Amino acid sequence: MILTNLIKQWWRTIDQQAVIAYGILIAFSFMLVTTTSSAVAGKIGLVDNYFSSRQILHLFVGAIFMVAFSSLDKKWIKRIAILGFLFSLTMLILVKFYGYEVKGATRWIRIAGFSYQPSEFLKPFFAVVTGWILSLKYQEGFPSFQVCILLYALVAVLILIQPDVGMLILITAVFASQLFIAGFPIIWIMVAFMGGFFGIVSAYFLLPHVTSRINNFLDPVSNENYQISKSILAFEEGGLYGRGPGEGSVKQHLPDSHTDFIFAVAGEEFGAIICIMIIGVFAFIVLRSLIRINNEQDKFIQLASIGLITQFGLQAVINMGVTLNLLPTKGMTLPFISYGGSSTLAIGIAVGMLLGLTKHKTSLVKYKNSDV
Repeated sequence: MILTNLIKQWWRTIDQQAVIAYGILIAFSFMLVTTTSSAVAGKIGLVDNYFSSRQILHLFVGAIFMVAFSSLDKKWIKRIAILGFLFSLTMLILVKFYGYEVKGATRWIRIAGFSYQPSEFLKPFFAVVTGWILSLKYQEGFPSFQVCILLYALVAVLILIQPDVGMLILITAVFASQLFIAGFPIIWIMVAFMGGFFGIVSAYFLLPHVTSRINNFLDPVSNENYQISKSILAFEEGGLYGRGPGEGSVKQHLPDSHTDFIFAVAGEEFGAIICIMIIGVFAFIVLRSLIRINNEQDKFIQLASIGLITQFGLQAVINMGVTLNLLPTKGMTLPFISYGGSSTLAIGIAVGMLLGLTKHKTSLVKYKNSDV
């Protein structure tokens, strides 16, 4: 009875339409990973349902995280985000010494038999922590900008060591959006973007895999641009209505069809109409969240939420842009749809915190009004 009342109160206070939209994305993930997994698993000697069964577990745990974090009020979200950020930062340091290499980058570490990518979890916690620190600028004398810059610089160095330029670009964009909303002088935001541009140029000349990806993007007919050419062909063959579930061939050719290029699978098997629906769901979530914080007076909620919204929306844009050859290739998943343990769980945490920050003022769990 108590649990039923708690669930009812949670449902009344939460953004119900956004929760339904997230549920639609989860349904798409189950459908697309299922149609893709057998082909990918067969090529590397695994059982047909290896990826689909693991993704079901990832989505289930991610949904639990989403509900759990959305049940908290802003003070507990802030506290957990600080602890999560410190833990993720520590793990990011350990990756340098104990991580293992995949495709030329050391971003993963094994814990208790599971692979873990600390930078995925760092993203949402960093957005909330910087949102909190930037909100303190309204307290006279607190050097919020300087503190945030130091944190950002530390995170940037640790991510570049891996290296993961795409992740750094995403985190930089999130941080810049928060600076803009916080009302910092536009000159500092321009400096941040110039620094980002300089970083990309430096990465182009210093990191061979970045050089290759940008060159392939600028020369789409290159023989090395195999994945992109297959991705574009998948959309062409899918047409308006698609070839039907399981009938596509792109998953037989792309090693990352269940992760980075799952949108191409959707285009070939379900057609342009379903792809437009997926884009529409992402757009709805972003716009809906922006509307929820439009009149928010609490600076912490406003700044943390804008960081989480930017992260969610921009990650989706990057993934789909790469698949359509609108952006250089970057190993970034499509939120809640692509296969991936760390990615799915981190997105569950991110949207859970976003739902918790944007819900109605009557909290599911009552806490004292003390702050961190």
